[in-house]
Amino acid sequence: MESNKYKSALTVNEGVEQPPSVNNDSVSSFIRKTKKKLDVQQFVDGILSGNRTVLSQAITMVESSLPAHHKIAQEVIEKCLPYSGKSLRIGITGVPGVGKSTFIECMGVYVTSLGRKLAVLAIDPSSERSKGSILGDKTRMEQLSVDKNAFIRPSPSAGSLGGVARKTRETIILCEAAGFDTIFIETVGVGQSETAVHSMVDFFLLLMLAGAGDELQGIKRGIMEMADTIAITKADGNNFHKAEIASVQYRTALQLFPKSDSEWIPQVLLCSAINGFGIDKLWETISNYTQQTQQNTYFHKRRQQQAKYWMYETINEALNDHFYRNPQIANRLPEYEAMVVADQLTSFNAAKQLLTKYFEHGIAD
Repeated sequence: MESNKYKSALTVNEGVEQPPSVNNDSVSSFIRKTKKKLDVQQFVDGILSGNRTVLSQAITMVESSLPAHHKIAQEVIEKCLPYSGKSLRIGITGVPGVGKSTFIECMGVYVTSLGRKLAVLAIDPSSERSKGSILGDKTRMEQLSVDKNAFIRPSPSAGSLGGVARKTRETIILCEAAGFDTIFIETVGVGQSETAVHSMVDFFLLLMLAGAGDELQGIKRGIMEMADTIAITKADGNNFHKAEIASVQYRTALQLFPKSDSEWIPQVLLCSAINGFGIDKLWETISNYTQQTQQNTYFHKRRQQQAKYWMYETINEALNDHFYRNPQIANRLPEYEAMVVADQLTSFNAAKQLLTKYFEHGIAD
């Protein structure tokens, strides 16, 4: 009886020892495989075969600030360059609240339905304080993100000009080499970014919102002049009449601008990403622009001008990086900052002295 004193219905008989729920060897093997570093040729082969994982890794290398990654990225880009240039590059910008992500998803689904392969390069604004970025475009574009003919790559602006990612142009080359024949580049839409995006696309689309006060108030003339077409979004329901009125105002404004070198007359169209209204007409307009500018050779000349522009931009960027990475300059910067803040030295004299030291001692480093 004593032996049964502590027995109960909850007693578990000793059985066979179960294996752990996670195979540590398999996990370690998987981690090693996924962290395996690819060489330049493996990157190129993966990109040309349309491997999106390799393409994403290559873009990460392009965006990296590490010198070793930069070297590999430039070699990959150089080898992919002969396979690029065959896409239609479309820049998309607009005022806050215009619904860029919703529009891009609707337009993107329409484009892929035509049998085209689309890459969306969405530039997310980085925080000036934390340098962090939400990178939420894949979340917002739920339908397009699962489209087998679409590739969405959100990139942090990382404090570069107007929020445009520094390496967007190189990313375009990689996407084209991977077989994407249509590239959407979405800007943050804060003003200066439009100029940079305009310098790397074939067609520039400006999205505007009707019914939000004076439609022309606060719109920079330069942005209006850059636009090849203005699309007034959310033209549905009670807002449709307001959109029609806004379209008349924009057409009137565009008539005041000088004729473009492309000989293209900018269009003003209405559209709605909610019900798809006007999306087909907008794509038809883009196709007509492409056909016209290819026939009058403007399309090719503009690509050549852009290539030259980005050569000089790359030189400026390299000089800027070399200056701040130079040990002699980096060590002296806090000292000069303190003198400027204490009004012991003007900002201009501080910059002049640092540049003098750089050219005298540090330029060869």
